[in-house]
Amino acid sequence: MRDSPPDTERRPVTEELHGEAIVDPYRWLEDDDEAVEAWVAAQNEYADGVLDTDTRDALRPAFERVARVTDYGAVTAAGGRYFQTIEEPEEDHGVLYVRDSFDEEPRTLVDPNAFDGEAASMNWFTVGPDGERVAYGYDEGGQEQYDVRVVDAATGELIDEVPDAGRVNPGGFAWTDDGFYSIRTGGPGDGEQLQKALYSHEHAEEADADELLTDAFSEHAWPELAYDEETDTLLAAVHEGTTHTDLYRVDPDAEESLTPLLTDYDATFAPHVASDAGEVHLLTNHEADFSRVLTADVGTFATGEDLDPDEFTETIPETDAVLQDVTVAGDSLVANHLRDASSELSVWEDGEQAETLPAPEFCTVDGVDSDDDGEQLFYVVHDFEAPDRLIRYRLDGGDAAPETVGQADVELGVDVAVGQEFFESADGTEVPAFVVHREGLDPAGAAPTVLYGYGGFRIPQTPSFWRFAGPFLDAGGVFVVANLRGGTEYGEPWHEAGMREDKQNVFDDFYAVAEGLIDAGYTDTDHLGAYGGSNGGLLTGAALTQRPDLWAGILCTVPLLDMLRFHRFLLGESWTVEYGSPDDEDAFEYIREYSPYHNVEEREYPATMFKTAAGDTRVHPSHARKMTALVQDHQTSDEPIVLRTETDTGHGVGKSTEMIVEEQVDQWTWLCDRLGADVSE
Repeated sequence: MRDSPPDTERRPVTEELHGEAIVDPYRWLEDDDEAVEAWVAAQNEYADGVLDTDTRDALRPAFERVARVTDYGAVTAAGGRYFQTIEEPEEDHGVLYVRDSFDEEPRTLVDPNAFDGEAASMNWFTVGPDGERVAYGYDEGGQEQYDVRVVDAATGELIDEVPDAGRVNPGGFAWTDDGFYSIRTGGPGDGEQLQKALYSHEHAEEADADELLTDAFSEHAWPELAYDEETDTLLAAVHEGTTHTDLYRVDPDAEESLTPLLTDYDATFAPHVASDAGEVHLLTNHEADFSRVLTADVGTFATGEDLDPDEFTETIPETDAVLQDVTVAGDSLVANHLRDASSELSVWEDGEQAETLPAPEFCTVDGVDSDDDGEQLFYVVHDFEAPDRLIRYRLDGGDAAPETVGQADVELGVDVAVGQEFFESADGTEVPAFVVHREGLDPAGAAPTVLYGYGGFRIPQTPSFWRFAGPFLDAGGVFVVANLRGGTEYGEPWHEAGMREDKQNVFDDFYAVAEGLIDAGYTDTDHLGAYGGSNGGLLTGAALTQRPDLWAGILCTVPLLDMLRFHRFLLGESWTVEYGSPDDEDAFEYIREYSPYHNVEEREYPATMFKTAAGDTRVHPSHARKMTALVQDHQTSDEPIVLRTETDTGHGVGKSTEMIVEEQVDQWTWLCDRLGADVSE
């Protein structure tokens, strides 16, 4: 194994952006040729040497134990059937099961473990409203480029397949009597992932005979489909980034296939069709920073155009908690709110709150679905202390308590205390964070501490069961999840305060939590680590270049780091709505100020591990490659700067249990060794 990083050849490329000469010494690492492959292999060899410690040997058996258990997915109910993935200890992927009564034994519908190829997986599934058909996304290598396969729910027989459908997903999928509508994209190799098209597919037809309805979607748009079978009404909610939605009716026979319904509003709209009631429910932040639900009859959407949302009925008003999602359950609506980054589930009838469901103090609720009659509700509860619980709750009256109908037999191996603390950011904003540690721990100002953050794209950071954190917590570690601006923990204003020209707020929030943990006596700079991935990788990249003094170690996974070129690769252009575009002179100025790759200088940097994947079709691996080379070249201390590149996988989906264990062993070995957590005992 290598005991030092490989030398990286500098091949400077200079380009002028808005009057400034930008020099990129490692532009050649954006390629995927033999020279880059050899360099990546050498970096992996160096990383292997750094990670080959007693900590690694101690963690592996513990991680195998917590990974090889029975895991239960959320339940989807339709047509009197119940669909669910369950992964047994000996399996690498969850198997899709179906049952005609939830209380009977399930039968296998799709078994990804039997697919040809070790890297093949089923990354999503969607059930027809009558429960007769199921479509799923078949993927190889975690690249999120799907073949759509349709199976008969009664027999498991493959009845249809659409190959090479691109980044199709359940949100861009709508069933018809004899087929389905879907949003498809091109592939990453030809740069066409951002080219979306709406197709109509009939089961009896070959895929190449599908009807193209429209491809009039911008690079920044991600369409979501909703369909009402009774009126044959197809709705397309075209989300431009994360801040704006245009809602259309799709008219296949019209000269202009997209008829505007709600297109002149600075708001988001997500349609939920309740065909039995003949209604469409819109989850929206129109004139409601914390969101609400507006409802109108399907006929309004089937025949109207240029609608006025102020004429709709408000069926869930805005409250002092943030409405994240809504589920139709018979004649009721089930609202999933977020209060101080924890979930609250409630039932609404005729615009009034009828019931609040019991939940832990700090938790996340997702996977909410009901049976056809709205009598049974299924959902998953996550928290920091116990593994995910699949819950069945009866909405048909009575005093029955929520019933746990699935939970992995796994424990952290340590009793933990969970609290929520608030820290003052640079501009005075109070930023919450969840603080998790061993019960009774006295950190004495020097506890190994991992601070995790994300801060963007309206994605809140809420409680979850970090099963691989057990040995770290048992060794006296503190695990902290920060609720930075950029998410929707406090509605759309919280999101907007962490995007575009205000992106620096996210970084400042992160530093405020870090410094607050030190001031509170949890840790010090010799034992504090920063951890984040994807947009959170941008966060930790900024933490490395802006505040290297704060950290003993950094874990930066699948990151964006060259923010002057992010928009030129894969899905990057679609993210300019969130970050701004470097092609715009005003945006260039503030992006240039924080872009991690352009703020590396010769100095002492904390130990940092960059992680990426060769098959990532979201964030190009060149971000991590180039940043690794640049920081290695400018590092003046002996602290290691390493790059770990995974193969046969992508941004994160579709990984086998074996791959997940290897990934987690790498990451927690790095964190424990860098922060001084002794897990060998």
